[in-house]
This record gives sequence, structure tokens and C-alpha cells, in this order.
Amino acid sequence: MLTLGACRLDVAVDATINADGNGEIVIVATVDADVVTQTPGLQGSLRLDDATAAGWVVEGPAEVEGGGLTVTLRHPLSSAAEASNLLNSLGPPFEGVVIDRVATDDDITTTLTGALTLTGGFDGFGDANLIAATGSTPFRAQLDQAEATPTESMSIEFTLTAAGDVEESTGDGVDGGVRWTAPLDGSTEDLSTRVVLGPDGGSSWAGPVATVALVLLAVWLVGGLALGYKVLTTRNRRRQRPTTRYR
Repeated sequence: MLTLGACRLDVAVDATINADGNGEIVIVATVDADVVTQTPGLQGSLRLDDATAAGWVVEGPAEVEGGGLTVTLRHPLSSAAEASNLLNSLGPPFEGVVIDRVATDDDITTTLTGALTLTGGFDGFGDANLIAATGSTPFRAQLDQAEATPTESMSIEFTLTAAGDVEESTGDGVDGGVRWTAPLDGSTEDLSTRVVLGPDGGSSWAGPVATVALVLLAVWLVGGLALGYKVLTTRNRRRQRPTTRYR
């Protein structure tokens, strides 16, 4: 019988939004050696065909130091709206997540709103159809016997990295992004962030445009001066040219 008391699952969800609106979501899930020991054949039994069919690239499961296993899922992003849809599709603890990106001539603003919350303990992670078919959350008996709780048995961290400067956020700044740790005790963590990328932010969209504009301005000025000089020279030559009189 599985005790599950000492088992541990850690999940990291990272969303990256680049200056051009593209990006990537990466999910890394790691279980410790206790899970592997108490679940024989776990590495060979994991099936993520549904994730692959939904566009996720699956890496692993692979062994990690200490005897645990890790699985990595990656999904490219073509827009902030797609990032919102994918994060919400993950289910709890993601709730009502909206990532919005607005680009103007002056800057690019990326905002995040939503929440991280888990209600109902482990039941909050259960698929409704599966629970209806089996009558309970998978491993419910073992979880109850071990008196395990999501807070003690797992962690979920969410990190957003967007091009620009973080002007306001409810998260903690880390490695150029903002990170939240999801509360798994029934409480709610608000997701709120505003990132602004200005024309001096070293972005690939502002630099070349500014450079081209300067070059064109220089060419225009030089061309204008050359044309003006040519006109003046022509006029002076006409004034100085001797007049021939015919008798």
C-alpha cells in the first residue's frame, strides 16, 4: 500500500513574453525518490499523449539527482492571448488569468491579472469526469491515511518574464521576471503585474527604427545642402558670365 506521507511534487510554470509578442510556456514537474519508490514502474507508465496532441513538446520523464523524476513540457506562444488560454487550460491553481500586450509608437505594455487558488484540497486537481467515474479522487484513501495535504506535499511556482521594466507587481522579482508561489491551503494569491518596454529599453523593434531614421535624416540634410549649393553656384555662374553683343 502506498503511504504517500513523505512524497513530494514540485511544479514550476514559466511564461515568457518577448518584445515581439512571441514567447514560450515551460512546465517542469519533479517528484522525489519517495514517489518513485512507492510507485513501481512510474517512469514507464507516464503517458502524455493528450499534451502532445495539444501542441506541447514533452521531455522526459528523466531521472534527477537523488532518485526522483522530472518531466518538462514546452509550448511556443504566438501572442499574449494564447498565453492566457494555455495557463487557464492548466486548471487549478490558475484562475482567470489574462495576459494583455499593447504596443504603441512610444512603448510596449504587458499586463497580467488573475489569481492562484486551490479550493477543496487534492480534490481541486481532480478531473470531474474521472472523479464521477471512480467515485473519488485518485489515491484518496492513501492520502487520507497519510493525512497528507497539498501544502505539505507539493509546491507550485509561477514566473512571468516579459520584455521591459516591471513598474508594479504583486509578485517577487527574480531573474528578470516576477514570481508567485501558489497558496495551496484554500487562500488566494492575486496576480497583478505591469511591464513597460520603452524605446530606450534595448528592444529589437526600437533600435533599428531609430537608426534608420537618423540615417535618412542625415542623407536628407546632406542632399539638401548639396542641392542648395548647386543652385547657388549655378546662379553665380550665370551672373558672372560675360554678355556677348551682336552688331
